Amino acid sequence: MIRDEIARLVREAARRAQAKGTLPPVAITEVALERPQKPEYGDYASTLPLKLARAARMSPMAIGKAIADELPLVDAIGKIETAPPGFINITLNEKWLAEQVDAIISAEQDFGNLDLGRGERLQIEFVSANPTGPLTAASGRGGALGDTLGNVLSASGYKVEREYYVNDAGSRMEAFYQTVYARYAQALGVAEEVPPEGYHGTYVSDLASETVQEHGDKFLKMPRQQAIDALGKIAIEKMIQAAQRDLADMGVRYDCWFSEQSLYDASLVKKTLEILSERGFTDEREGAVWFTSTSLGEDKDNVLVRSNGVPTYFASDVAYHYDKFFVRAFDRVIDVLGADHQGHVPRMKAAIAALGADPNRLQTIVHQMITLRRCRLDLRMSKRTGDIVSLREVLDEVGADACRFFFLSRSADSQMDFDLELAKRQSNENPVYYVQYAHARIASILRYAGDVEFAQGNVDLLRTEPEQTLIRKMLQFPELIETAATQLEPHHLTYYAQDIAAVFHSFYKQCRVVSDDVELTRARLKLVQAAKIVLAKTLRLMGVAAPEQM
Repeated sequence: MIRDEIARLVREAARRAQAKGTLPPVAITEVALERPQKPEYGDYASTLPLKLARAARMSPMAIGKAIADELPLVDAIGKIETAPPGFINITLNEKWLAEQVDAIISAEQDFGNLDLGRGERLQIEFVSANPTGPLTAASGRGGALGDTLGNVLSASGYKVEREYYVNDAGSRMEAFYQTVYARYAQALGVAEEVPPEGYHGTYVSDLASETVQEHGDKFLKMPRQQAIDALGKIAIEKMIQAAQRDLADMGVRYDCWFSEQSLYDASLVKKTLEILSERGFTDEREGAVWFTSTSLGEDKDNVLVRSNGVPTYFASDVAYHYDKFFVRAFDRVIDVLGADHQGHVPRMKAAIAALGADPNRLQTIVHQMITLRRCRLDLRMSKRTGDIVSLREVLDEVGADACRFFFLSRSADSQMDFDLELAKRQSNENPVYYVQYAHARIASILRYAGDVEFAQGNVDLLRTEPEQTLIRKMLQFPELIETAATQLEPHHLTYYAQDIAAVFHSFYKQCRVVSDDVELTRARLKLVQAAKIVLAKTLRLMGVAAPEQM
């Protein structure tokens, strides 16, 4: 990236100034470049003079001049200036900028790819909702975050595996199984009460009716517990299949659907508890087995095995992470969690440390709640009460593209409003429509150009302000990928997509692409082709379609 190359040149210039004696021999801190808010201040600005001023006992402006005097005017740099109170402002060379159009076209869909990960094996686990009901719209946010982050990290040189953890064991399963049995019996005219801790959504009744159609009354002829288990497993499988369909229709893909029950079947929960005990991190109190997380800095201990001998959800989750780090040996793990799991993060990191792994190898993204709105009314979601707005309903109403874009449109740690009416609107007010229309407009221009051969077009002709502004915006794309990958913040893609769409629309209004000037036409068609590559790549990383026409 040109930003990194300029940062290297600034650092080397500072060292040359020290060698000449125009700058004292102080430690050169990391050189970070910023983008000035006003274009007249250049493309990049270094605040290194401000950072060195105290140690060097010089004014920042004097330091800036000493460094700027040693900065070479390489092909990419057009102008170097110092500005109060101590900035070094750098403007890219217009000719070099124009040449980057050819570089983008040559790279095609590899443009923006980085090698940050260098093949590191990285697992992302996301959504992982209990299979006790349909996925809610809230799960869609986790799906969009996890899947898009997987795309970004893959483009950044990581070997990414995506996983859904199926919570098919534990007390909630038993409550769900009993609910399904009760609704199944009721569907056959047999009085049966839904347990107090059961699920009251109409989807359970629908499941029961479907099961009656498929199997008749055969489960009523079985011993009660056998029937509960059999019906529960059928229902869970249907819920998992529905979740797989919903996520697939939203464009979310997984490499693995991991069963919690498999941890018990493979005795991995037992093994993990034994390891914690051997390492001195368990204690038996009140008939229960506790993880002594306070010895690792936590404010309280956590129960691993209840007094009735049943492991807790936390115990199986510790075993699951043991499998991630020690059995499958991922270099790094990212858990995308819902807002209700915020308190789960520190105790899980403590458990990983207790097992003997570096807890920093686990990173978490906790996404906040969403509010669905239609005509200014809030729609609420709850599996237990049956007051559900399912992901399927939202997908059917607004489509996968709008779902993904809107779910990504805010940082994960921010609560978000999802305006269903806006998401369906075919106007520039709808950011999805606005961005996709830009891509369709680009495709239309290229179709209109017809047989115009522009492969040999002279990009050096692209010197006007609208043209250069579009090129500058395209060159920000690799920096955006780096930011999204290192900070685990895929929402930046939505802002960039809207920005580059706006810049392209502005260019299109000011610059006629196909004209009587054949050479300029060829050059501008190259620019349009480069913009298409960058915008399509941005949309693809978000999992949003790049339409050829609208």
